[in-house]
Amino acid sequence: MYRVIAFVLASLALAACTSSGTDWLSAFKPGPVMETVQFESTPPGADVKLSNGQTCRTPCALAIAHPESGGYDATFTLNGYEPASEQIELVQMGDGTSQFKPNPVVTELTPTPPPPKKKIVRKKGAAKPAAKKPKAKAKPKPATRAKPTASAPPPPAQPQQPGNSPWPPSPPPQQ
Repeated sequence: MYRVIAFVLASLALAACTSSGTDWLSAFKPGPVMETVQFESTPPGADVKLSNGQTCRTPCALAIAHPESGGYDATFTLNGYEPASEQIELVQMGDGTSQFKPNPVVTELTPTPPPPKKKIVRKKGAAKPAAKKPKAKAKPKPATRAKPTASAPPPPAQPQQPGNSPWPPSPPPQQ
């Protein structure tokens, strides 16, 4: 057992001599402090992207390393809604620790307004576009009189009255 301990110490001493500077001490430094932050949006399903590059879809949670200073920006995006941004700050607590605020990060997305209608602007003197004319209805053909044939008898002639009155003749008096 003593030989194993002596071998490990000798290896560490040899590694310390061959490395440049104090890089070998970095193995003993604690890693960054991580904290889980919740993200929620109304409506759910928004994509969240942090300024450090991490992403998720709401509702979700991300493990975020405490930065040495400042905080992070969280951008929420969803099709049909305006993007929204929230600031996540690292706040020092009274007991010497620090936490992200707000946690959970909650945002309400507003719908994108419909695009404005485009107005047609005509230059002065420009010809107006020709409007389509409706097709004219076909006029009915006038009825044609059938020509009398040779076999048909001619219509009876009406006797002409004196004075050429346009009124029909009065009936003869009855006896």
